[in-house]
Amino acid sequence: MNAEKSMEYFMEDSTENSTESQTALKVFSTKRLKKYLYVKRITDIFLASIGMVLALPIIFISALLIVLETPGSPFYTQERVGKNGKKFKLIKLRSMRTDAEKLGAKWAEANDSRVTRVGAIIRKTRIDELPQLLCVLKGDMSMIGPRPERPMFTEQFNREIEGFKNRLLVKPGLTGLAQVNGGYDISPREKLQYDLTYIDNLSMLLELKIMIKTVKVLFTGEGAR
Repeated sequence: MNAEKSMEYFMEDSTENSTESQTALKVFSTKRLKKYLYVKRITDIFLASIGMVLALPIIFISALLIVLETPGSPFYTQERVGKNGKKFKLIKLRSMRTDAEKLGAKWAEANDSRVTRVGAIIRKTRIDELPQLLCVLKGDMSMIGPRPERPMFTEQFNREIEGFKNRLLVKPGLTGLAQVNGGYDISPREKLQYDLTYIDNLSMLLELKIMIKTVKVLFTGEGAR
């Protein structure tokens, strides 16, 4: 990770940053963490490569069920905000109706009526996230990190919640502390607290715990709201 770029990006809002964000900036200037993030990238490539091979049958079956329930592409791509504010295209299995945003972008909520029956299952087990393994291989995402948000929501939440953009100190993740502890309808403020906790305590042990809990969610749905 380029620590200098991260620090330059967030110095623009330094007068508005919280104590947590200042801690994060201090942590990300250490050589130890830079080395760890290098190892993390190698691990991401290894795990995403294996995961993609194992996930292909699941993705294929899920895609078929999605099309049978609601005609249209079983996949959808959407612009998201990544590390240091860089935008990228995220790909997921479609869990909502094709006209889910006919009235404009809307934040997902509990018992969202736009979610299909198949969509409810793949969201609960996080199967809809599996195509994002391609984003990990490309380098836009990591296996573990904050959930990537859409540009419009990132700007909105940054205006409403002090320090929200500090989540962008690291690459967004396929899974993460907020994802396994909150699910899709977790509030932006709750999400920020989980993400700052992850950033401030980033370590191999923490990431191993998140990965274990992610596997548990995949098979049981436990931890998903």
